[in-house]
Amino acid sequence: MKVIFVITEATPFLKLGGLGEVGGSLPAALQRLGVDVRVIMPKYKGIPDYFRQKLQLISEFKVPVGWRSQDCGLQAMTHQGIKYYFIDNDYYFSRQSIYDEFDKAEQFAFFSRAVLEALLHIPECKPDIVHCHDWPTALIPLMLKAFYQRDPLYYRLKTVFTIHNMEYQGIFPEEVLYDVLGLDKSYYTEDTLKVEGGINYMKAALIHADQITTVSPTYAREIQTAYFGRGLEGWVQKRSESLKGILNGLDYDLYNPAQDPLLKVPYGDSTQPKLDNKLYLQSLLNLPIRGDVPLLGMVTRLTEQKGIDLLAHILEEIMDLDVQLVILGAGNMYYENRLHCLAEKYPEKLAVRTTYSDELAHKIFAGADLFIMPSRFEPCGMSQMMAMHYGAVPVVRNTGGLSDTVISYDNDAERGNGFSFGNYNAHELLYVIQRAIKLFREDQQAWKRIQDNAMHSDFSWEHSAQEYIKIYRSLVEIA
Repeated sequence: MKVIFVITEATPFLKLGGLGEVGGSLPAALQRLGVDVRVIMPKYKGIPDYFRQKLQLISEFKVPVGWRSQDCGLQAMTHQGIKYYFIDNDYYFSRQSIYDEFDKAEQFAFFSRAVLEALLHIPECKPDIVHCHDWPTALIPLMLKAFYQRDPLYYRLKTVFTIHNMEYQGIFPEEVLYDVLGLDKSYYTEDTLKVEGGINYMKAALIHADQITTVSPTYAREIQTAYFGRGLEGWVQKRSESLKGILNGLDYDLYNPAQDPLLKVPYGDSTQPKLDNKLYLQSLLNLPIRGDVPLLGMVTRLTEQKGIDLLAHILEEIMDLDVQLVILGAGNMYYENRLHCLAEKYPEKLAVRTTYSDELAHKIFAGADLFIMPSRFEPCGMSQMMAMHYGAVPVVRNTGGLSDTVISYDNDAERGNGFSFGNYNAHELLYVIQRAIKLFREDQQAWKRIQDNAMHSDFSWEHSAQEYIKIYRSLVEIA
């Protein structure tokens, strides 16, 4: 079985968030299970020179973009046994920003059409499946049917579309349909791409993909409701029989506290090195070095999706407790400024770094006793999995993948691997933090059990890959 994996981020080439983790880790897991998988992504300016110098030119060809014809190069390299192909066009991809350019409708229309054209130039791989990820690739199932249906190479080709976040759908003005996509008015109806105020790329995939997946079972149910569906819930409901939620996994080669070179003291099941990492983190961030104080950690984007508004509302009440809190993340300037002001007010309790550092993130996972993740919505979430594997007990809101990965100690004292709350309410968050701190102080035996359950929760990519393979096989059998 041959699968073309189309994505806009993939470690180690380029990663902005969880999508990049998926792009690097899921193909490797699929390959280990016997799938011939190739990855296609844009050749971004931000890809390190180390990799760019290894790229080999495969072909050059023209790509239709509406009434235009754009030059395109196809370059390739093999990384850890997987063939990666890069769509090369300096005009579209030699830019500082990945998703926020003024012409992103055209940028990703070009990329989607270029992927389909590129299949003609990879003679050794006639794919069975094209697996597309999120709105920048959502046109591919539509373009396949609109422009390539009668070509023998594409005739039996099936598409899978994975929704990573319904918040971002690719909504653009009506004229994009004709000027950029090269489609006629028959595609501008309520039953096709039309939405209020324009056209919707993600809607194209919801209508035309052969199979739809999303990144956790709970999120698959949530996006069929108005709050989480963001206007597309009706279309998700129509495709519910072709929708499956598959939890993302965690790359245990990258996130392994026993072999992590970014840690001061790597560790396995022993709690003493975990304590050593906590003391080192305190010293690194100029906090009082105390092994007895509960150390809370957050690694997050500072946006309301991630619940930073809840935390900001109760932060001074948290500072009244005998705790320390470390926050790493950037985003909304209001929250960045507020956190810095509070860090100046409570220098012995609060350390804030408004940037992103993979190295410091690993150190926080290793040093924190509790990991706070009170998301408003969370399609899957990977930070809680990382924290758990490093023995940082998660405090999360019951939504999306957080519900699917965290078993609340309050509901199951034997299997509990964290703490959770239901309503999006600041004082529910405060209460569950207080509850966790109380247990940390008063019942170390129960705490060690929760910590052990967290560290041994299995989120390996192989589980996810097996579920995707079942989908691929069912589609190939239909073909």
